[in-house]
Amino acid sequence: MALYLEENFDAVIIGAGHAGVESALALARLGHKTALLTVNLDNIAYMACNPSIGGTAKGHLVREVDALGGEMGINADKAMLQIKMLNRGKGSAVQSLRSQSDKYAYHRLMKQTLENTPNLRIIQCEATKILTENGKVTGVETSFNCVIPCKTVVVATGVYLCSRVIAGEWVKDEGPSGFAPANQLTKNLIELGFTVRRFKTGTPARLDRNSIDFSKLEIQEGETKVYPFSFMTDGVPEKQEPCYITYTNENTHKIILDNLDRSPLYNGNILSAGPRYCPSIETKVVRFKDKNRHQIFLEPEGANTNEIYVQGMSTSLPHDVQIAMYRSIKGLENCKIMRFAYAIEYDCIDSLDLKASLEFKKVNGLFTAGQINGTSGYEEAAAQGLMAGINASHYLKGREPLILSRDQAYIGVLIDDLVTKGTDEPYRMMTSRAEYRIFLRQDNADSRLTQIGRDVGLVSDERYAKFLQRQEQIEKLNQEISVNFSPKQTAEFIKSKSTGDVYGGLSVRDMIKRNISLEDIMEYFGLFKDYPYDILERVETDAKYEGYLKKGLEQIEKAKKLDEKKIPKDIDYYKISGLRLEAQEKLAKIMPENLGQASRISGVNPADIAVLMVYLRLAKG
Repeated sequence: MALYLEENFDAVIIGAGHAGVESALALARLGHKTALLTVNLDNIAYMACNPSIGGTAKGHLVREVDALGGEMGINADKAMLQIKMLNRGKGSAVQSLRSQSDKYAYHRLMKQTLENTPNLRIIQCEATKILTENGKVTGVETSFNCVIPCKTVVVATGVYLCSRVIAGEWVKDEGPSGFAPANQLTKNLIELGFTVRRFKTGTPARLDRNSIDFSKLEIQEGETKVYPFSFMTDGVPEKQEPCYITYTNENTHKIILDNLDRSPLYNGNILSAGPRYCPSIETKVVRFKDKNRHQIFLEPEGANTNEIYVQGMSTSLPHDVQIAMYRSIKGLENCKIMRFAYAIEYDCIDSLDLKASLEFKKVNGLFTAGQINGTSGYEEAAAQGLMAGINASHYLKGREPLILSRDQAYIGVLIDDLVTKGTDEPYRMMTSRAEYRIFLRQDNADSRLTQIGRDVGLVSDERYAKFLQRQEQIEKLNQEISVNFSPKQTAEFIKSKSTGDVYGGLSVRDMIKRNISLEDIMEYFGLFKDYPYDILERVETDAKYEGYLKKGLEQIEKAKKLDEKKIPKDIDYYKISGLRLEAQEKLAKIMPENLGQASRISGVNPADIAVLMVYLRLAKG
């Protein structure tokens, strides 16, 4: 069949999952004629696994995407069924928003957003080849024998590349939830020079709500005193859908252990690396044999469906074992499975093949984002998609790429980890990965990033005006909490809180530093009633951690000095005497852009960095 030529585009996005939609929207909103390709229009922004947005550290990513002008937070708020703040009992740095979403509403809302975005065309087709000439992207070829000329491409194929679904002895070459796989692009990626490997993830069963005895389960209500994901959303729903908790038991574990020989994870049918921090139920039972139960969450998939997602019980065991396993659990004795659980294997790339801009090192104008880069999670995908879209736009405009540093954003931590350290398993964002997490809180994402989004061109006038108003409120409240009360006004209150003696006047800021909650102060003195909840929480947190923040700034300044020392692109590490062979190999493979990035490479030690610093100083003359 002869090839035919489509119209010219500035950019083509391959894949319309959570990474692809953010890339497409960013490029189109920045004025570029953009085509978004997907194997099926029905899987646009589809939640193939859990029906939720956010979670520990993931909530930070959603708010950062929103602060930069992305779309995930806005639609997550619109599709919200329930929202909670995780880690309430811990410090503010590790508290994270998590919402239950109506997965069908989320898909519909995101599809409508794409369809009504100027400069953006959605095309249902499978990309088979990325065309290049003289080391630059020139177009994309599709399974319809069509060539789409373009100047830049973002590959955001998720888990669809040569995907294989497995449940016990049943194996089928298909994508998530029965969608078609994309089988032809992998070969082309290898030809272009990518290192391709195989990862795995999984999903639990979906149960019929009418077959569950909720009277036996622990109810988990949402929260109303909490801020939403998007800085553009006014509040959260008062009425929210409940979730429920139950537990596995010794009988559940016996059923699993008795059938391990039929588990693809243990009989050799699955050999690819899976997510360490979201293991299957059979892995949890084998790995933690001392535990006689594991917590299970039952979560609604949508407002207009009976499907219930069984969080914590992903598995690739055979269907008959799944039935017995689920029915051994309290409240699920008569459950009916609407969709069986499965594991899915897929092709992805080695993220060390990428620059910090998410551009492929060997082809100009070729970017990748999302699970193809070895990550897991909708939120990690959206963050990469947004950055790939911004940097593809910068590439088209001849501008320097936008690289967020580790002290600016969780997005910066995520991408730096991928392109500097790489990953041998599906990468999941965690607060422990961010060394400056006290600065990278959810509540200050707009202060950190909205001006950057404005400078890029993604933050609208409406959003920017709201941002400036919020900054004014924060500044005003900070001034008000710094005004001293007289000793007479505060003595009785401080005494009631048992926080030490008062020898002079105290401000609200001083009281907060004594670990007295702003809520208690407001109630006693009748203050700050006109400020919204999120502003009060933000200012209280800054005051509470003021000392830690000052110390942290010193650490950031030290780290910046290394990041400011650029490394020439043509450097030959094998000619630098004094560098260990391992360091030479790692540095030559990754080609770090500065000394800070070089220092974070696994296998490069401080002595190697000292040698490199001396070499660069001498080379500079």
